[in-house]
Amino acid sequence: MKKPIFLFLVTGIILLLCIVSCKKNKTIYAKSTEGIEEIEEDFESLLSVPFDSTLIAPFFEQHPKLKKFQNDVLALYQKQHYHFLWFDENGINEIGNLLYNKISNLNEEGIQVSIPYKNTLDELFQISNDEQKPDTEIELLISSLYFFYADKVYKGLDNEKIKELGWYLPRKKQSYIYYLDSLITNPSLIHKDEKEVLGQYYRLRETLKKYRQIEKKGGWDSIVLPTDRKSLNLGDTAQTIAQIRKWLFITGDITSNSGSPIYDSDLEKGVLNFKKRFAFDPETAILPKHIAAMNVPIYERIKTILVNMERCRWISADISKSKEYIVINIPSYKLTYFKNNKPALISKVVVGKALNKTVVFSADMKYIVFSPYWNVPKSILKKEILPAIAKNPNYLKQNDMEWYKGDVRQRPGPKNALGLIKFLFPNSNSIYLHDTPSKNLFKEEKRAFSHGCIRIEKPVELANLILEDDKNWTPEKIDEAMNRGEESWYTLQNKIPVYIGYFTSWVDNEGAIHFYDDVYKRDDLLATMLLEE
Repeated sequence: MKKPIFLFLVTGIILLLCIVSCKKNKTIYAKSTEGIEEIEEDFESLLSVPFDSTLIAPFFEQHPKLKKFQNDVLALYQKQHYHFLWFDENGINEIGNLLYNKISNLNEEGIQVSIPYKNTLDELFQISNDEQKPDTEIELLISSLYFFYADKVYKGLDNEKIKELGWYLPRKKQSYIYYLDSLITNPSLIHKDEKEVLGQYYRLRETLKKYRQIEKKGGWDSIVLPTDRKSLNLGDTAQTIAQIRKWLFITGDITSNSGSPIYDSDLEKGVLNFKKRFAFDPETAILPKHIAAMNVPIYERIKTILVNMERCRWISADISKSKEYIVINIPSYKLTYFKNNKPALISKVVVGKALNKTVVFSADMKYIVFSPYWNVPKSILKKEILPAIAKNPNYLKQNDMEWYKGDVRQRPGPKNALGLIKFLFPNSNSIYLHDTPSKNLFKEEKRAFSHGCIRIEKPVELANLILEDDKNWTPEKIDEAMNRGEESWYTLQNKIPVYIGYFTSWVDNEGAIHFYDDVYKRDDLLATMLLEE
């Protein structure tokens, strides 16, 4: 009886060793002249041995559509000493599979582009894990497509193209070679990484899903205002009101659709939500311009979301790291001053008209000028001031202007075009923030009236907030300096980054998307560029 028991124990030990061994080894089947042969390989050994670096150049000769990433791939593997990155003992690793999923669903990132060698990639990932083994060609294909993905999703269009669109905001210099280390360490970052891409990008991405769902359901119908009506008001009855109610329900501005053709209080709430999102004045009357905004087709709204997702790729996610900073969005005619990453002030602004566009760029605010002179730019002097002087010899005196060193300037005071204060962030575009005596322009919904500089509705509030931690100033001293009638400069103790951007759609912190007029007509050109990629 002892012999059978001994044999049973030996057999059990052998089986146990085989099980342990199988966790480290994988059986690979290969054809030979004598049939199918089993070859047992140690995956850990395969992964620990560098692959042949001379195989990189031939790979790109065979895959010319990925040629632009050859230098990146070479640098990546030089850093990694030519070890496999996309395999582990189970085959293609987690980040490799996540990358494949992301590449296969680039449409969700707002990117409409053909993926090079997608069929080959699909075939590769359809193979079961048991059949996947470290392979140099597969390794290089995945690495190349990683750089393809990073180029499209993180980087976007190159600098030369975005300058054609008048965009001069600095871009974060990122090494996607080193960023891969972060993804390998924490693969979930590929889904959402607000340190890499502006957080607004992800909010737009969520809204894109919603709008595509609306599109799949048929979008929305065109709304027709009766020819005998110039407006619709509370208490009015019309079939158009039922159409508006349906539109507001589809877009989420109201939570239910009664189908009623009566303009009631429930509809009023939805109308005010809509007007807030589209930067219309908060009045209850529905005018033709409001219906025109509702009638923009769903595919056009989706296009607007796509181009603004692209713009998010051009902005460094580091901007929110500053203790304080100012953001001006040209299409929304709005300035937001952030302190400790929270909005401390929101102000209406007037920006450059289409012929004198405000430039998209950034610079550090360094000075505040109280009771400023306005040194008339030569272009304005030539086109406006000199012709006015020719017609009226008293023009300069009537407008409190004077000749100064061969140019014209306007003296400090209530008539001054810059108002009582200006905020300087020195730049080659000669753009700055300033007060204005023309306060009535802030009542307009569309406020592109300036020669390029930015007029601010709340300059006093901005000055007080900027200087509130500065012991040299009090609100009373600021008011006195503004109204002294004598120009004085003050150098800020801390520079404040100012960012002037151009976004025609924006998702707020509550998840509501806002749409703004494409005041400089840049969206269509950007959309065309994206399709050409």
